[in-house]
Amino acid sequence: MTARMRKAGRGAACAALSACLFSTAADAASGFVPASYIGNVEPEILWELLIGGFVVAAFMCATALWATSMLRKQRRAHRRKNMLVDSVLNKLQQGVVIADASGRIVFCNDRYLAMYDLTRAEVTPGMPGRDLLALRRARGMLDLTNDEFYRNAGLPQGYVSELPDGRCIQVKFSRLANGGTIATHDDCSELRRVSKELSTTKQFLESVIDNIPVCVAAKSIEDGRYILANRAFETLSGLSRDKIIGATADQLYPARSAASIREADQSALQSTTGAYQSELTVEMGRSDRILASNRVVARNEHGEPEFLIALFEDITNRRALSAELEKTKRFLELVIDNIPVALTVQNTADGRYVLANRGAEIILNRRREDATGLTTGEIFNAKEARLIAERDELAIRKGGLVVEEHPISTAGGLRLFVTRRMTVTDQADQANYLIKTHVDVTDRRQTEARMAHMAYHDGLTDLPNRDAFLKSLTQMIEACDNAVDEFAVLSVDLDGLKEINDVFGHAIGDKLLIEVARRIEWASRGGVVARLSGDEFGLIIDGPQPAAARDLASMVAKALAPGFVIDDKTVRIGVTTGVALFPANGTDAASLLANAGAALFRAKAKARGSVTVFEPEMDMQIRDRRVLHQDLSNAIRNGEMSLYYQPQASSTKRVGNNDIVGFEALTRWRHPTRGFVPPSEFIPLAEESGLIVELGEWILREACRQAASWARPLQVAVNLSPAQFLNTDLVAFVHEVLLQTGLEPGRLELEITEGVLIEDFDRGLSLLRRLKALGVRVSMDDFGSGYSSLTYLQAFPFDKIKIDRAFIMNLGRNPQSAAIVRAVIGLGHGLSVTLVAEGVETQDQLDFLVDESCDAVQGYLIGKPAPIDQYRWLVGLDALDDSTPLRAREAG
Repeated sequence: MTARMRKAGRGAACAALSACLFSTAADAASGFVPASYIGNVEPEILWELLIGGFVVAAFMCATALWATSMLRKQRRAHRRKNMLVDSVLNKLQQGVVIADASGRIVFCNDRYLAMYDLTRAEVTPGMPGRDLLALRRARGMLDLTNDEFYRNAGLPQGYVSELPDGRCIQVKFSRLANGGTIATHDDCSELRRVSKELSTTKQFLESVIDNIPVCVAAKSIEDGRYILANRAFETLSGLSRDKIIGATADQLYPARSAASIREADQSALQSTTGAYQSELTVEMGRSDRILASNRVVARNEHGEPEFLIALFEDITNRRALSAELEKTKRFLELVIDNIPVALTVQNTADGRYVLANRGAEIILNRRREDATGLTTGEIFNAKEARLIAERDELAIRKGGLVVEEHPISTAGGLRLFVTRRMTVTDQADQANYLIKTHVDVTDRRQTEARMAHMAYHDGLTDLPNRDAFLKSLTQMIEACDNAVDEFAVLSVDLDGLKEINDVFGHAIGDKLLIEVARRIEWASRGGVVARLSGDEFGLIIDGPQPAAARDLASMVAKALAPGFVIDDKTVRIGVTTGVALFPANGTDAASLLANAGAALFRAKAKARGSVTVFEPEMDMQIRDRRVLHQDLSNAIRNGEMSLYYQPQASSTKRVGNNDIVGFEALTRWRHPTRGFVPPSEFIPLAEESGLIVELGEWILREACRQAASWARPLQVAVNLSPAQFLNTDLVAFVHEVLLQTGLEPGRLELEITEGVLIEDFDRGLSLLRRLKALGVRVSMDDFGSGYSSLTYLQAFPFDKIKIDRAFIMNLGRNPQSAAIVRAVIGLGHGLSVTLVAEGVETQDQLDFLVDESCDAVQGYLIGKPAPIDQYRWLVGLDALDDSTPLRAREAG
């Protein structure tokens, strides 16, 4: 029984008891006794029933009143509850619509009405939900059908509706347990805006990170898995971002590389600053890459490590480039230090030296390390420093390259330097640096002065040379009046100088020339004297001609007549003189000198020691010689030159076919009009004109070509002129000829005279050694005719010595010749050198040479020079019985 029921029972009981007490009291007070009965019922009973009924009625009325009161309380409480719910729902920031199981609207809050701009009068309770949707659709607040709306709103994420004013409403629709439905409408405009901003910001940050040119990665400290990777990381690793995100270093890299990465991560975590820089070698693909890494620990709001951010870039190529740059830097420093000039660089702002090479230490008078950082005033004395500073400032103002020559004090004294100043400017054309190079030209200037002197002076006698003589001659002609003035040009040739050189050597000959020059200068009494060639001098004398010229020639002859004592040796020398007169024999320097030379040529032909004045017919001889020279220059190209061959044989008293060991190649010239020109005429002409080099090359090439075609591998000997040693790369040419002709190097024999070594002994000796290194044989021609032959034999291992024909011709007539030949043969055998005797023309000469064990012979007795076709049977081109004597076969 509830409390309210208990209270109702207690009220009824109280009412009944009150009624009974009232009735008894009334009876007692009035003394009432019913006078009669009502019907059969006693009055007392009737009263009791009435009273009881009254009590029951009163009880029922009380009960009804109480029940009504309770119902009103409950209704008030329900209304308060509904008002509370309505108040709460109306205060929600979300719109709420509740419908019953039949789809009628039970409730919608104020937020919903305000959200869609509706009034309470428009949305009445019991209104069908589809009418509400139609109302919204009519207001432009809904662009979906009812089915689309309920379907989309019923999704877990709900449905977002965009209103015309730009607001976004998220609608979620769900069913209640009693079959009704509830729909929530949430204004998510701000959330969408913030979300959009966040999305934009995220995209921007991702774009920024993706476009950072270095690799960016982030990993969780808890499990070491990557949570971020930019595009550069993808490119470097060759992996997609999907494979990187969520993976660990062990899953992405080989074990060695992963261990290096973990070690770097650990170092960053243990760092007190939360950052760690390092370089890692990571294997990527098939190669190792060097990565420069910068790791930073990211902490949460509690200061606890949460993420590890790594920035790294591939510096492999940079390292290689850096190493290459360092190598280049060292190389350039080495080059700068070793360039043969002094180089300095100064800062134009303060004038301090910022660079100097080792060569600059000479002018800086200190180590370059000590000069760096100093100024000109701190290095040089005040006077020089002021002068240098002024020139530096001038160069900076001018810009570009400024070159000048000036002296600088050095530890070795005052030296002359050529200084080049170059100003280096920046992009604004402002001077930054001044580069200076200093070249010590002291020795060069002295050398140039000496060379200038040498250009017009003879190196041995210090007399003017041919060029200076022609220049003086030209000046004298320009100063003369052809009508009245006259002078003479003397060409003086020394008689016997060659013999002195041959007998006493060139050292004595050179000293003799110096003394001769002094006496000729004395005899000319201050006139113009020049050395025109080895043994020829030129003089100029004015006065009545030709008397003055003859007097001067006589004075020169008298000055040289007493002889000379050179190194305790008395030598005598004479002179032959040719004279040309101005203006009778020429009005220009070249003609006068040429005519004096022509007169000298005629004087030498007439008599040694004579004096000859030029005559017109001599000019014809000169012209003829010039024509012959011109013809010689074209002879090779015109096919006028040919080779003759003279056989060389082993020494035996009866020379046979098998005794032939080789041939000497000799050149012949068949002139189209003159016929055969003797070698004694065109060889000297070729040597004088320089054509001997071209002629010698043709002889060597042609001789090798023909010898390569011989069936028998006989040797071929070719004479080399000293000019070929001085003017050409002889070794390269010989090598080229051997390759082109195919001739075996051992079959080629190069014959030289001692003149090859006289001009430049060291160079000539070097060329001979290089020639022998090619495999060719080298022989000395005309041995015994020169003074220094024994010296050259000692310096170079010749393969063969050719005894000069002058000694062979006198065999049997001059005992000294026999003694010399016998001594030369003994010398050759002692040196293990093959000996060949030239000029063998008689059987007696041959018998003597055989008896003295001379190795080979050459001469008319063996065979005359002839085209190789006349010796076809000797070189194997034609067969012939060897029993026939060589001379018989030649005669036949």
